[in-house]
Amino acid sequence: MYAKFFKRFFDFTLSLLALIVLFPILLVLIIIGAIAMKGNPFFTQLRPGKIDKKTGKEKIFKLIKFRTMSNAKDKDGNLLPDEVRLNKYGKFLRSTSLDELPELINIVIGDMSLVGPRPQLVRDMVFMTAEQRKRHTVRVGLTGIAQVNGRNCISWEDKFVWDLKYVENITFVGDCRIIFQTVLKVLKRSDTVREGTVSDVDFGDWLVQEGKVNKVEYDNKQREARELMMK
Repeated sequence: MYAKFFKRFFDFTLSLLALIVLFPILLVLIIIGAIAMKGNPFFTQLRPGKIDKKTGKEKIFKLIKFRTMSNAKDKDGNLLPDEVRLNKYGKFLRSTSLDELPELINIVIGDMSLVGPRPQLVRDMVFMTAEQRKRHTVRVGLTGIAQVNGRNCISWEDKFVWDLKYVENITFVGDCRIIFQTVLKVLKRSDTVREGTVSDVDFGDWLVQEGKVNKVEYDNKQREARELMMK
């Protein structure tokens, strides 16, 4: 009953209220971000969302976040490594999770929910099994059960296990518990990044490292992801 009729109402109401209350903070972050990043303070990226019942495929939407890495390039016009482009301001945004605040707009629009499986990359989605993609039978979330059970410090497979566990039993009490636990995680600044890394490894790259996908399969899946993003 909650998941089908009330969850979207709460998502819209609470995210709109949050945008209004947090507007002064958002404005400050926009100004500081424009200076720190020498340009557009926002970062947008195509992500897979909830499966459309008509098409049977995930809706690809544009995720909105605050930019944490600059667009610095080398002499050949190629982006510099993540660890070079991630400046102090970007690290601050990530450690405090403030970079996620613009996703409240995605929630108001209806692309996302306050609680649900985190929206992964399109190039991650194409490597998921049919079972793992059941995570997309609900709206993806600003936070989720995997985020309060290790976030970036657990394996990809564990993330999907947690996501599917959430999808199977969505309750109001459960969502409230996840939101409360998320607030505690944010205040503690825990599990924001895997130890020894700047940005977590993509799912496909992880599968290659684990020897679960060969080079031919990897290249084919990357091509599939590019085609999906061009539609």
